[in-house]
Amino acid sequence: MNDQPARWTEATVYPDMWLNPEDDPRNNEGPSPDGELATLREAITNYRLTLRLKCEGLDAEQLARRSVPPSTMSLLGLVRHLAEVERGWRNWISDEEPLPKLYGARDADFDGAVADQAVVDAAFADLAREQAAMDATLAGFPDLGVRAGRDKLAIREVMVHMIDEYARHSGHADLLRECVDGRVGQ
Repeated sequence: MNDQPARWTEATVYPDMWLNPEDDPRNNEGPSPDGELATLREAITNYRLTLRLKCEGLDAEQLARRSVPPSTMSLLGLVRHLAEVERGWRNWISDEEPLPKLYGARDADFDGAVADQAVVDAAFADLAREQAAMDATLAGFPDLGVRAGRDKLAIREVMVHMIDEYARHSGHADLLRECVDGRVGQ
């Protein structure tokens, strides 16, 4: 008996896609954004949506499953980790006292990702709140060359780092989701 789930996708138009183009909230049929700022914002938005799509339809046990042993990584852990990432980058460009970590010590975002619906609900609420707070902070910097925070980081650099973090973890989410229930697609 094979414990591995069969590979599948909801897409019927392109078999390597997560959803059909008309159902994909990341699909923008219009022209690409004008300018660097709009392009970076769209990339962040689309990677955030990708994470949510990869988690959609799973229960608490599936979200918390560490599918690639010995890694402690899980989809729920990624949600918690990216909430920390949003907060962390906001701390870097703030002149205020840094906000404390959401989940405590190093790797607590992954280690505390347990199969409990209250933990799942809290993680998604944390992520939504931190994303909204980061968006509000970034809205105050329409010039990507402005340097902010104690280390005077360029806003452009922060946005690129956020894209990098989400892109890397979207790849992890692809593999984790496939291991959980076999669903594939970009």
